[in-house]
Amino acid sequence: MTWRVTLAAMLLLTLALPANAQTRVEGFEIGLSSDTVTVGSSFGSSRLVVFGALDNADQRVLRQGRYDIVVVLEGPRRDVVIRERDRFLGVWINRGSEDFNRLAQSYALASTRPLRDIAPASVLRQLTIGAQNEVLRAQQSVESSEGQVDAYAAAMLRLKTQSGLYTESIGTVEFVSQTLFRAALVLSPDLPVGRHLLRAYLFREGQLIRERSDEIWVRKTGFDNEVSVFAANYGVLYGLMAVLLAVVTGWFGRLLFRRD
Repeated sequence: MTWRVTLAAMLLLTLALPANAQTRVEGFEIGLSSDTVTVGSSFGSSRLVVFGALDNADQRVLRQGRYDIVVVLEGPRRDVVIRERDRFLGVWINRGSEDFNRLAQSYALASTRPLRDIAPASVLRQLTIGAQNEVLRAQQSVESSEGQVDAYAAAMLRLKTQSGLYTESIGTVEFVSQTLFRAALVLSPDLPVGRHLLRAYLFREGQLIRERSDEIWVRKTGFDNEVSVFAANYGVLYGLMAVLLAVVTGWFGRLLFRRD
């Protein structure tokens, strides 16, 4: 009889708890105006806008501004090799090389605040959030739990950043209302075509709450698309035409600049 009374008392106590004392399960949704991005010869740097909304958000955390959003657009993945070159007796030679497995060809990130203020470095490495962490994930020969960057990883990150393929935009995720947010991702003019993965993360006071993902396809348009399709379908003929064009161009240039 005693255990029945105890169980009934616990049940009444649980029902008497206020709503904000119960476990809160926040969520969020993201949306895009289009799942396809077209690029061409006139395509310049632009922005991809992602909209989203929080669900079941804690009003106290909202007032304190402790919800953070990180949005990442990753390009197609492929294996990449980077080589170190040095001069030896006046000749450039390869000193060493490093393999990067399934490295994202492009990486655009937008966040509400600097990443170091959103979550601990160990969490960011585990989730592969940040351009540096993407390079370290793909690196084959070096395994460091501390996320150290060696010369090869630093060189790869520098090349990707200088080409505009790897970008991080801090503060470009904005809350337009209490629960609605907008993220602006910077897209490179050399954005690779193919399947891109959009990932969004919701953090609350430094802890990951939810993750969402979606696909975006990047396609060429206009004359660039016609050339790309022709080269893919008729590779041999495309190669012969390229050689013929080079010969004709060289011959015409020789006639044009010939000195009698």
